[in-house]
Amino acid sequence: MARYTCTLTVSASPEQIQSSLAQILRSCHFEIVYDSADYLMAREVPGHVAFGKLVTVEALIDKSDREDQQFSLNLVVKNGELPLQVNNHCWQMYNTVRDAVAESHQWRLLEAVPS
Repeated sequence: MARYTCTLTVSASPEQIQSSLAQILRSCHFEIVYDSADYLMAREVPGHVAFGKLVTVEALIDKSDREDQQFSLNLVVKNGELPLQVNNHCWQMYNTVRDAVAESHQWRLLEAVPS
């Protein structure tokens, strides 16, 4: 099972962080499966790759430090594919999601830490 994680710290208003993240995931060809106050789960839209390679994204939003409008986003990008190649489909989708979140104009990226 391929699994890639990163933690991003962003500066944004608390009202828009959840909807902005959902919009970014949709723009990366994911559909939102579960949406709560501090957690999003999205899966890749079927049709482009084999079923076993479909990617799931889990995003945990840490809203504990609201005073300065800094939020920590923990992203987990995974699928059922064995990562036998360095540049596998899950890795490509991880880079797509990470770059889309980092380059979003809806917030300011303060820090990005791959895990």
